[in-house]
Amino acid sequence: MSDESLQLQNTLETLTKDFAGLKLNIQEQSTYLDGVKPNQEILHQDVASLKQKVEDSSPVSYDGTLTWKISNFAEKMGEIFINKIHSHHKYFYFLADAQSERQTSIYSPIFYSSPTGYKMRSRLYLNGDGNARRTHMSLFFVLMRGEYDALLQFPFVYKVIFCLYDQTPAQRHIIASFRPDIKSSSFQRPRSVMNIASGIPKFLPLSMIQQEGNPYVQNDTIIIKVIVDFGDMSKTMLSYALTLNPGLPQNEQEAQRRMEMEKDKQLKAAHVAEIN
Repeated sequence: MSDESLQLQNTLETLTKDFAGLKLNIQEQSTYLDGVKPNQEILHQDVASLKQKVEDSSPVSYDGTLTWKISNFAEKMGEIFINKIHSHHKYFYFLADAQSERQTSIYSPIFYSSPTGYKMRSRLYLNGDGNARRTHMSLFFVLMRGEYDALLQFPFVYKVIFCLYDQTPAQRHIIASFRPDIKSSSFQRPRSVMNIASGIPKFLPLSMIQQEGNPYVQNDTIIIKVIVDFGDMSKTMLSYALTLNPGLPQNEQEAQRRMEMEKDKQLKAAHVAEIN
């Protein structure tokens, strides 16, 4: 009994030492992982920054309009979809929190009003911003510091129009616009890289974009158009401009717009003449 007790005691001491060594090893690994984690976060930020720079350097427009294609829409929304095919019907199930905090907003590519004009971009909060959080998509306009700001007029006073394209032949686009508050710092001459974004917090109810088969999300992609209105377009002209075939050369689109504007002017003149 005495020998067995001594043997058990020696085994216990050995196990205690092994456990202490294992515990120390775990602590060292935990310390190492704690040190690696910040580096991973920095690397992730660097990759995101590099990706943004690549997107910013992509081809841009110089006519005050931007066509912004946003792919991988479900992933950016922070949603996981499962497509279940049953009786030739497709059902969508939300398995993750639609209001994910993983990515609060995304920036559009940069565009300009002219080669020496205003430098601009848009900012989209897919799950809403402020009071619109979790109820609407929020869409904003951002004035940026440009190379020729010293030659431009500030505050920025031009109407901004947003359009979310209906990608079906129905073309029931979602269109909204706003005029700048010239007292706001958002529309003064930029002193930093970007002014504070300003626009339409309740641009689109999330319920519309989450409906099965909605015409705004096609092939996991949405398309947004931003137009800076330098000519105070009428609603008729705006609707016409958004139905023009974007595959046409820019000069042909402009020619068709001018023809339509002339028709619009003639109709208005005829209407005034009838009233008189």
